[in-house]
Amino acid sequence: MASPSPGIDWIKARALMAREREVFAGRHPRSHALSQRAERHLLYGVPLHWMIDWPTPFSLFVESARGARFRDVDGHECVDFCLGDTGAMFGHAPEPVARAVAAQCAKGFTTMLPSEDAAVVGELLAARFGLPCWQFAMTASDANRFVIRWARAITGRDKVLVFNGCYHGTVDDVFVDLVDGQPVARASLLGQVYDPREHTVVVEFNDLGALERALAAGDIACVLAEPALTNIGMVLPDPGYWQAARQIIERHGALLVIDETHTISTGPGGYSQAHGLAPDMFVLGKPVGGGVPCAVYGFTDTVAARMKQAKSSAVPGHSGIGTTLTANMLAMAAMRANLEAVMTDGAYRHMFILAERLATGLREAIAQHQLPWCVTQLGARTEFQFTPTPPRNGSEADAILNTELEQLIHLYLLNRGVLITPFHNMMLVCPETTAADVDHLIASFGGCLAELAQPVENQP
Repeated sequence: MASPSPGIDWIKARALMAREREVFAGRHPRSHALSQRAERHLLYGVPLHWMIDWPTPFSLFVESARGARFRDVDGHECVDFCLGDTGAMFGHAPEPVARAVAAQCAKGFTTMLPSEDAAVVGELLAARFGLPCWQFAMTASDANRFVIRWARAITGRDKVLVFNGCYHGTVDDVFVDLVDGQPVARASLLGQVYDPREHTVVVEFNDLGALERALAAGDIACVLAEPALTNIGMVLPDPGYWQAARQIIERHGALLVIDETHTISTGPGGYSQAHGLAPDMFVLGKPVGGGVPCAVYGFTDTVAARMKQAKSSAVPGHSGIGTTLTANMLAMAAMRANLEAVMTDGAYRHMFILAERLATGLREAIAQHQLPWCVTQLGARTEFQFTPTPPRNGSEADAILNTELEQLIHLYLLNRGVLITPFHNMMLVCPETTAADVDHLIASFGGCLAELAQPVENQP
């Protein structure tokens, strides 16, 4: 449900949206033609249906992407603060990754056998994230499916606990929300033939009492969690929350699985290393290969021993874990190059400085127009939210979402050469983002607020 968004002149805002849609259409005739052509053979005219979630009147088609920018087919260059919703968090086609992938292409793509890169990547992951054992997947969705299966196998328990408003890809088990305090299977989930509430428990983030009560039944195999919610708007953990939660989870015999696919923005070792979470299992998807499809999951020696026992005790045959292209040689080459030469301490220092510059500029623009909004930052990830104080759980974050207002701001920015994530208001900086890029975003954002906000003297 959309919030009322005090301080916004909705008559002006809707007129502005109509104008911005016309501007976009006039600037992108080739994208329009390609969109019409694609509609003949692609569902909704796009390769994946969610590509129509952007606020544009038709799909924007990209010609090329490099570093912090992309060029569309009509020749417009855009500074990219979406970065593939974290998939290109370290920039589009980072040079070390591009070289490694090109070299590997000449030597083969996939064999169902390990390359030398596999051994090196395992060492790099263990050193960076503090977990000794690793396995691979094609996407974080797959990695989360696999760790849930492993957790059930080694604990003998069937239930998974997630937090309301979480994001863990397309894993069926996680599509359970809390509505008025009651668990509800997410209505948008297509083709769901069983009730995920049979095997999934959902509680609010930052509620230690709810976590304790849910785990007390003794039937939860693992707690699958982002260390900070990132997909319903950012929700940061309360001070001390994870230290207390970790003790509760361990006391009740469940495993803690931390999914850092988005929160790798926190630092080179993710939120877990920066804040001492010490998970039993750890998932990282999109960014780890520099944009090449791949994912990893790591685990402790204790969990590894239990996994080996479960596998050796099972009947021989397909485990349901892994796919034919998992850990292919292209992905391994990309991960090695990205971990060695792109995801560096220096890159993160640059990103943190610019993210702080962005957060400060956004706050100043919001304050200038006296809007009751806040800005939340997690390392290289920044987001403005339509509430004066940051939300503490998924229900609070959901209550402040306003799709109409989001789309207006996003389209306004896009027409001025700035792309941010199409759902809520998330922005990322990458190692090749510049201070001028950040200032351009801040100025464009301020221009948008000047056009849609009520005059300060007329605000309540």
